[in-house]
Amino acid sequence: MSAAAADRARYDRATAHLEAPVAIVDLGAFDDNARDLVRRAGGKPIRVASKSVRCRALLERVLARDGFAGIMSFTLPESLWLAREGFDDVLLAYPSADRDGFATLTGDPKLAGAVTVMVDDLSQLDLIDSVRAGTEEVRVCLELDTSLRMLGGRVRVGALRSPLREPEQLAALARAIADRPGFRLVGLMAYEGHVAGVGDAVPGSPLRSRAIRLMQSVARRELAARRAAAVRAVRAVADLEFVNGGGTGSVQHTAAEDAVTEIAAGSGLYQPRLFDHYTSFRGRPAALFAQPVVRRPGVGVVTVLGGGYPASGAAGRDRLPVPYLPEGLGYDSMEGPGEVQTPLLGTAADDLLIGDKVWFRHAKAGELCERFDTLRLVEEDRVVAEVPTYRGEGRTFL
Repeated sequence: MSAAAADRARYDRATAHLEAPVAIVDLGAFDDNARDLVRRAGGKPIRVASKSVRCRALLERVLARDGFAGIMSFTLPESLWLAREGFDDVLLAYPSADRDGFATLTGDPKLAGAVTVMVDDLSQLDLIDSVRAGTEEVRVCLELDTSLRMLGGRVRVGALRSPLREPEQLAALARAIADRPGFRLVGLMAYEGHVAGVGDAVPGSPLRSRAIRLMQSVARRELAARRAAAVRAVRAVADLEFVNGGGTGSVQHTAAEDAVTEIAAGSGLYQPRLFDHYTSFRGRPAALFAQPVVRRPGVGVVTVLGGGYPASGAAGRDRLPVPYLPEGLGYDSMEGPGEVQTPLLGTAADDLLIGDKVWFRHAKAGELCERFDTLRLVEEDRVVAEVPTYRGEGRTFL
């Protein structure tokens, strides 16, 4: 029996008593992925990106391991909730315009001490000051633009995030924060998504893969020098507690930079399909969902209930979930995965009966949790716990 067939048998046995749709996390794979992230980080702590997990129990599980420290959150309401739940080091990765949230933050010493907010513009500080409900000092982190610019800026590779690109720009904002009562600059972040989130081994595309590796090699060298200069410039103004960088796909490269004190990662814990194609690491799929077979339209075809769970980002086939187990199933090109039904083609279809489960992998990590209230945690061939996702706890942070 192949490893994939053995995994399918385990998951089917573990969930035989459960109706599909159902979502699981294989704890053995989850823990293996966590160990590999720590190995690649080379002794630097990993701050867990909560948007890639979206389950409080699993955040607690990974943060209990050596090598992990702190959370990188994605909205201010989520940050405040996590701080109330006992997480005492929460870095908000994106600027916020949540006036009620900032009023709460500035009026509560526990929350203000646990949450660090992201800024890249003085007007964001103005917004916070305009809604202050107390005198608590706000912990602040600056974000450096990591994009690679070539041909005099005519070519740009990387996410459109912070306007702060040059060390002088960050130092100027750092001085403005230092001169402003009620704020304390404690960190600097730089997320190199064009390296950390882009696979460099595209199946069937050796030329494209080579081009991506070349781009990423150039981008890493350029960013390492500019990030080091930015950190020196900001440290001349403020005593930084941390410098955060990286992501699942660039852990070992970013960790090698002396200027970086901690790494951000989260997707690598679940290992969604968008992280399959890297030359530098290989994770184990840990988060899966199953849909039931409800029709057998003909030879080599089955239809499952729903399953059309596209991931965010530019629309394309790479944003779709993929049928994973049993192996050998694919979408009908005219239909694809649908909201209410999904035809699947392949010889494996002929061995599936009505009510059997087909296991899928989502394109991204935590977004799967927006579809399910609970995750079943599987060890070997048993469900050992049922834990709520953010959605299952009644928390909608987007």
